[in-house]
Amino acid sequence: MRTPLPPFKPLPLKPPAVDVQRRADGSILLRSRHAPGPSPRSIAHLLQERAAQHPDRPWMKQRAPGHGPWRSVTYGAALAAAESIAQWLMNQGLSAADSVMVLSANSIEHALMTLGCYTAGVPIAPISPATSLLSTDYARLRHCAAVVQPRVVFAQAGAPFARAVQVLRDAHPGLVLVTVDGEGDGAVPFSDLLATRPTAAVAAARDALGPATVAKVLFTSGSTGLPKGVPQTFGMMSATIAGQEGLRAEPPEPGHIPQSLEWMPWSHISAGNIGFNSVLWNGGTVHLCEGKPIPGQFDTTIRNLREVSPTAFGSAPIAFGMLADAMERDLELRRSFFRNLRSMGYGGATLSNDVYDRLQALAIAETGHRIALTTMYGATETQGVTVTHWATERVGLVGLPVPGMTIKLVPNGSKLEVRVQGPTVTSGYLRDPERTAAAFDDEGFYKLGDAARFVDEADPAQGLVFDGRVTEDFKLDSGTWVSVGTLRPDIVAACSPYLQDAVVTGQDKPFAGALLWPSAAGLKALDTDGRSGDALTKLRAVVADRLATFNAQAGGSSRRIARILLLAEPPSIDAGEITDKGYVNQRATLERRAAQVAALYADPPGDGVVVV
Repeated sequence: MRTPLPPFKPLPLKPPAVDVQRRADGSILLRSRHAPGPSPRSIAHLLQERAAQHPDRPWMKQRAPGHGPWRSVTYGAALAAAESIAQWLMNQGLSAADSVMVLSANSIEHALMTLGCYTAGVPIAPISPATSLLSTDYARLRHCAAVVQPRVVFAQAGAPFARAVQVLRDAHPGLVLVTVDGEGDGAVPFSDLLATRPTAAVAAARDALGPATVAKVLFTSGSTGLPKGVPQTFGMMSATIAGQEGLRAEPPEPGHIPQSLEWMPWSHISAGNIGFNSVLWNGGTVHLCEGKPIPGQFDTTIRNLREVSPTAFGSAPIAFGMLADAMERDLELRRSFFRNLRSMGYGGATLSNDVYDRLQALAIAETGHRIALTTMYGATETQGVTVTHWATERVGLVGLPVPGMTIKLVPNGSKLEVRVQGPTVTSGYLRDPERTAAAFDDEGFYKLGDAARFVDEADPAQGLVFDGRVTEDFKLDSGTWVSVGTLRPDIVAACSPYLQDAVVTGQDKPFAGALLWPSAAGLKALDTDGRSGDALTKLRAVVADRLATFNAQAGGSSRRIARILLLAEPPSIDAGEITDKGYVNQRATLERRAAQVAALYADPPGDGVVVV
């Protein structure tokens, strides 16, 4: 008999409640029964309000280089900096018709530049640093600049971005460069912006901001072509906050200051809008983390978590396996991580059951409670449109519509395609009417390109489960359809706890194969199991055996994996292998790893390929 598990730590959120409308054409409309809550006039006005309420409270902290001491900026200092930067921008003649492009990663100065642009009503466009630092032809950078037409470019340091800046200046003469270190050809030191004395024009610019004012332009991953520029209005941002507030079941705890640790880049919607704005709204303190869930860099995140006890912790699913592994070895880390934790969050990806169980075992050991894993699902074009705002033991949920949003599920083959309408959805792509027209259906619903299904058709309040990309499914050369959205998580589950994630291959091929990412926990277990041989060799044998069992029960060629290849390099966020929604991008991964896919189907099979 199974021992009952301890209860979840309570979430101060309303229970699931949804209205369902089923249409004659088979489509289904879903709306939350909860009304949206309060929201700010704009993020610039929000900063002004919070600075008046608690001017001396730390807003953002960042370590000095080399994992040095934390430096901090308060809400009051952030407001003063934003107003000075806004004045400087207006002194340069910038307006809503212009833009500021950011080339470097998250930093306090990057954040202040963002707030200054918000205050002046000048759109800011943060670009993934890889676009400038790793590119050889700068095609994506030139494309992004052609879309936003920047007048000012900001970078933390001049030298690393010198070539990228020159490429931009070749196309946009007169471009002004601002760097924090003051380095770079003709660079304006960031300190000059902070030293600018604000005038009454700043208050006038802030008062002129409205819901339709474009605050930012974010770019899509570009996995299906060149990145698309997505205008982000203050109305979209405020509506996202209103949706979250509509789910709040009780007022904020007096005196409670939310703490967070942020590594996701601000060029992504989840961190750049949802996380960034939420910290301001809740009057919290965000600690910038220079680590990433990549071998060799996640140790930095671990070191920070020994000092920062987050109220909520969100990351890509891959990070949670690495975190669980670290906490199982380090009781001090476990204690610090769970000290103030109320919830954990991950993107719309499948978190393996093994990782989920390990996280809950750690939570129970430390707190006596389980910790709810919440999820928010959306896209660059939509902000967050669904959320799992209740405690559940299921992983892979994308939840239910955020208050104020309408989800439309449209039959598409054997799947239900997700479309959305509401105040957080963009009106279209910047300077791209053709792709704008293709992105919306005839009722004005944005087409996310994803599929979802009900946990229980008879009980829609249990929520929706992510069911893959509608464009990911493919046919074998026999004409048999392969459902990637269901097969991929089933492969990972069948091989638990040895795999982190998988990508399914086989379009127009005679059989389905898979590229597999090992889990750190699985490799560790095999490395210390007392048997001879290296962990990777043993892992190949274990996974092949598990998949042979899986194939025996598969029932058809669309469900059988004939060959596998274990990948040493984790999925790259910068290369688009991890989407803004936090799941593995099938298309981008297959394109980037075309040589490894070819090895799967070579005759004889390529190096490292295992025939199941």
